[in-house]
Amino acid sequence: MAESTGRPRTARVRNPRGQGGRLREQLVEAAAHLLADADQPESLTLRSVAREVGVAPASIYGHFPDLGALLDQVLELRYRELTEALRSASEGLDGSERLMGLCAAYVGWGLDHPGEYRTLFGGRIPAGVTVASHETGIGLLAVLTAALPDPLADGDDVKPDERQRAGLLLWTSLHGLVSARMEHPGIPWPPWREHVADIVALHGAAGA
Repeated sequence: MAESTGRPRTARVRNPRGQGGRLREQLVEAAAHLLADADQPESLTLRSVAREVGVAPASIYGHFPDLGALLDQVLELRYRELTEALRSASEGLDGSERLMGLCAAYVGWGLDHPGEYRTLFGGRIPAGVTVASHETGIGLLAVLTAALPDPLADGDDVKPDERQRAGLLLWTSLHGLVSARMEHPGIPWPPWREHVADIVALHGAAGA
């Protein structure tokens, strides 16, 4: 079945009184795992999450009113992981080195965590489920955009959204790199760090 993960399940030990927050964490972890690893994550349900954790489906409603609320927490978790990877990789760097560090961290995280990356950007959310946490991804875009060189000002002709557009173009390039390499591993790609360096050079030159 699509929801099978191949992992042996053990009987769940009931959380001690007052530690209901641990069940909430287990639910988020289970949903995150199923979205990343299941053959058809789009078929995820609250019942499948409850089965993964080893609780009755009704137990979920004390923590999440619906599947969308649970998946919001999953997306928040993944965005935090990716944001932390970018922060760690670029700490103490400036200028073009910072831009390269951020871009390499983004691509490296995506290639090392394909299931998690697809959860964020690959349309693996069940149909009909509304989530709000994709708005958190705007923060990631802002980090990449802030690292770009300032575009040359040509009198008063610079559009207010020029920098934002440059950030979107950069993210589109990085996302395309990750997605294409995951979906088409048979293509004789150059080493991914060289590929990232080429992208950074193009965008850096555009802003210089």
